[in-house]
Amino acid sequence: MTIAVTGATGQLGRIAIEKLKSQTKEQIIALVRSPEKAADLGVEVRRADYEDEASLDAALKGVDTLLLISSSEVGKRAAQHHNVIEAAKKNGVKRIVYTSLLRADTSPLSLAAEHAETEKQLKASGIPYTILRNGWYTENYTGSLEGAVAAGALIGSAGEGRIASAARADYADAAVAVLTTPGHDGKTYELAGDDSFSLAELAAEVSKQTGKPIAYTDMPQADYARTLEGFGLPAGLSAAIAGWDAAAGKGALFDDGRALSKLIGRPTTPFAQTVKAALA
Repeated sequence: MTIAVTGATGQLGRIAIEKLKSQTKEQIIALVRSPEKAADLGVEVRRADYEDEASLDAALKGVDTLLLISSSEVGKRAAQHHNVIEAAKKNGVKRIVYTSLLRADTSPLSLAAEHAETEKQLKASGIPYTILRNGWYTENYTGSLEGAVAAGALIGSAGEGRIASAARADYADAAVAVLTTPGHDGKTYELAGDDSFSLAELAAEVSKQTGKPIAYTDMPQADYARTLEGFGLPAGLSAAIAGWDAAAGKGALFDDGRALSKLIGRPTTPFAQTVKAALA
């Protein structure tokens, strides 16, 4: 069997490739836009550009199972994923595993619509599929902790909303489990961390680990967006991030079904552990 992974040089893709290498003897193919960036992956590399249908056609020849990691280009995702699914149909791919978004069909997050559209395309394709509705990555927050520590403050717009995030490696383990074991066809998994935290609790944890007072300041959505713009982020991205926080305040990033830990056969990574790794 041949397993191909799109976006293989991305943060989730790299972890998935490494875990596949250690857990299966099947042929693994890394599908990437820039093959030169994948030379260190240690697997076969094929060029696959989401917007170049000829490259997708060539890249998916002989592929049995495809891990379709969602594109990072918000606003272009649905069309790009459509191109991949069509190329998969043309080449007789036998199964697609797709990384979607937590409760993509009902989520208030602006990211949800493109994921929901891709899910519809998958179901209409006739190819056996599994949908992994990934919740938030804890790294979405820990990536900016350096600035929070320097400023002595963590800012956001999520109020007391609880965030059931998990480490990126946890979601990669879930993908590998589905790719390498039977019984997942036609299933949709709502994946999130075992435990949850508020942004105030995140600030308290950072304060505890650094020994420095870190306060959480909750801001109105519009004010938070303007503050992010002031830090140099583009206006559209600033508005989106503030909107995601506001949605988190309404429960969009909380789930207590524990499907992720059941799928990977272990507890998800505690957020304090991911914070510690980031601060190190």
